[in-house]
Amino acid sequence: MSISQFPPPASPSPASSSRSPAPPSPASLSSSMRLWRPAAQRNLRNQWSKLSNCRQQWIAASSAGRSHATSLVNSYLPQKYMPMMELGVLSDMLDIKKKALKKLFMQQSSYRTKLLSSYKEMVALVVEMVDASRSLRCYTKLSNGSLIQFSASKEDSNDAGDCGGFPVYNFWNVSAFEKMAEELVEMFKREVMLKRLLIMELISLSSEVPQPGNSCWSDELYHGEVGHLTKCSLYSMEVSEPVLPRVKENNIGIPSLSDTNQPTAEILQIYLTTWLADVNIETHRVDEIFALVGEEIRVAF
Repeated sequence: MSISQFPPPASPSPASSSRSPAPPSPASLSSSMRLWRPAAQRNLRNQWSKLSNCRQQWIAASSAGRSHATSLVNSYLPQKYMPMMELGVLSDMLDIKKKALKKLFMQQSSYRTKLLSSYKEMVALVVEMVDASRSLRCYTKLSNGSLIQFSASKEDSNDAGDCGGFPVYNFWNVSAFEKMAEELVEMFKREVMLKRLLIMELISLSSEVPQPGNSCWSDELYHGEVGHLTKCSLYSMEVSEPVLPRVKENNIGIPSLSDTNQPTAEILQIYLTTWLADVNIETHRVDEIFALVGEEIRVAF
């Protein structure tokens, strides 16, 4: 598939042109380099625009997920404590507890479905980010005609897609952009697995005594999840289960649900706070990455 057209790059600003070393002049470039650079520039702009859009969509999906998680907890806690509650003037109403519990159970089921839907959306966004980060190189498209075209897919085994490490715009080569994208995407990969852990705890909440084996880390939370996680290198084929969630570079333990107890209200509040914090995503560093890339390719994200 040919790379889509993108508006020609703007002239470099005085601030950027004052940096050294200066890029080679067009006259010093070979014919193939002069053809490759505009195509590579369009591709980089397209892929980094996708990464920026995915980031914004992640914020929305994460916020919606936190809202569903909060509603799920709020519908679970009354179920847990209602059998021990004194109902006061409502005590004489026939089956009042039974009817209230039934409604809360239906609400909990609905919020559980919505929470899983938010998680599925976040996984899909990480898949898209991974695809974009792996599509930053620009390859020559094989053609029988005289017109040279370029593509994001590799057709010639000898084509590295980076024009021999030549700068794409002013100073960065393709590898420099790839390192930035890798750092960015790795944060979201770690965070989505931490959220998976929280979701497993939340959707396993029940006012009844949980049965042994009800919740297992290797369970597929939605149809197709294994395939999506595999695309992101988040599924281990060796042990046939998703990789363990990490905070920075350290694995964290996977607490299994007790056969007799469920998380307390205090623990559930910690889960919700952890979700809200996006602890694996360093917001300032993410902003810095997009600012640095935007300055180099002359796009404001």
